[in-house]
Amino acid sequence: MSWPKPWFNLHCKLCPRLAQGLADVRREFPHYHAAPVPPFGDRNARLLIVGLAPGMHGANRTGRPFTGDHAGIILYETLHRHGFANQATGDDPDDGLKLIHCRISNAVKCLPPANKPTGSEVRTCNAYLAAELSALPKDAVIIALGRVAHEAVLAGVGERRADFAFGHGYEHALARGGYLLDSYHCSRYNTQTRRLTPAMFDRVFARAAQLIARAGAVA
Repeated sequence: MSWPKPWFNLHCKLCPRLAQGLADVRREFPHYHAAPVPPFGDRNARLLIVGLAPGMHGANRTGRPFTGDHAGIILYETLHRHGFANQATGDDPDDGLKLIHCRISNAVKCLPPANKPTGSEVRTCNAYLAAELSALPKDAVIIALGRVAHEAVLAGVGERRADFAFGHGYEHALARGGYLLDSYHCSRYNTQTRRLTPAMFDRVFARAAQLIARAGAVA
């Protein structure tokens, strides 16, 4: 799928550290995507999920967000359970997975070393996320997976971080319309340490589905 240029640029090299890191990965793993990873899903989504960044052997390898790594297992199972995906698994870009009224994006589109983008890199990449956010329906729901994604969304919609605390299950009405819901990231570390359980994650998506259904009924 081709995404509008303000949302995404496959050839972006605005962050020198990330661009150099990807060049190094391409030399070591020539079959990897090893480039900025585009959003995935419905262009007219009413639910936008924002993660942190591509994982080394997940999206950075496959070229599709949350595909090929542990984090995608719980995410795609949950999306399917709530009617946002046509199947419960998403292990490969050619597996037939389709998202329904839903799209997945990242705060940072390129693999960051040690999975830790710098503040400057997050701010630079925010121009892409801001353009994507501006195209959402006014009643859209955004789920931020982790604090970095939470803060990137706020920057993208022009809200002050000080006015919106991050916490799992927190819900924020946005001035643009719609809602921002917070969740801990569905990383291997968070799920294996039980900081994030499947039930905790499920409740966030159940609430998103409820808000979307309510907005549709009002419209």
